[in-house]
Amino acid sequence: MGVAGVFFGVLVGWIIGTQQGAGRPPAPPAAAAAPGQSSAGGANASAPPPLDESRASAMKTTAQQNPTDAVTRVQLANMYFDAGRFQEAADWYEAALKIHPKDVNASTDLGIAYYYMNEPDRALAQFDRSLAVDPAHAKTLLNMGIVRAFGKQDLKGAAEVWQKVLVVAPSSEEARAAKQALDGLRSAHPDLGIPASPEQGRGASPEQGRGAPKGQGS
Repeated sequence: MGVAGVFFGVLVGWIIGTQQGAGRPPAPPAAAAAPGQSSAGGANASAPPPLDESRASAMKTTAQQNPTDAVTRVQLANMYFDAGRFQEAADWYEAALKIHPKDVNASTDLGIAYYYMNEPDRALAQFDRSLAVDPAHAKTLLNMGIVRAFGKQDLKGAAEVWQKVLVVAPSSEEARAAKQALDGLRSAHPDLGIPASPEQGRGASPEQGRGAPKGQGS
C-alpha cells in the first residue's frame, strides 16, 4: 500500500534536521525523499552543502583530545548529517551517546540518520530509546510516524504515533505537521478508520506539552 503523496510535502522539513534549536540549517530538498525514492526536481534539486573539511578536522582533533566531550561529537555528527554523509554522522552520534546516553536530541538524530541509511527498523529502535528518556518528546514521535509510514509502509501505525503528538504537544509545530499528515491520510485512506483529530491547543497541560530541543548545539 503506497504512502499518500498528499501529505509528504508537509513532513519533508521535519524528517531532516528536526533538532534545529541551536541554528542548524535544514537539509536541502534533495535529501528529503524517502529511501528508494527520487526527490522532486530530479537533477535540478539542490545538493547537500559540502562539508567544511578543515573545520571537521579541527573538531576531530578536539574530540580526540577530550574523550568525555560529547558536545563536540554531536557538532561533528550534525556537520556530517547536514552534508548528507549519514554513516559518518551516525558514527559521531553514537560516540556522543556513549558519553551522554540521555541526550534525546542526539538519539533522535541518530535514528533519522539510520533511516537515511535505509535501515528503518534500526531507526525505530533508536526512537524507542529516545522515548525511554522522554516519552513526550514530540519531535521523536513525529519522526517515528514518518519512518513507520515511509520506511515500513505502516500507515495505521504512523497515524497512531502522530495522534500521540497531538496529545503531548498540542500547540507545537510538530502537532501542526502531525495534524496535516493525519488529515491527508484520512482523506486518502478512509479505510484506515482514522478518528478526527482533536482541536489543536487543547488536551494537554503546559507540563505535558514538551518536546523542545534540550541543548543540542552545533
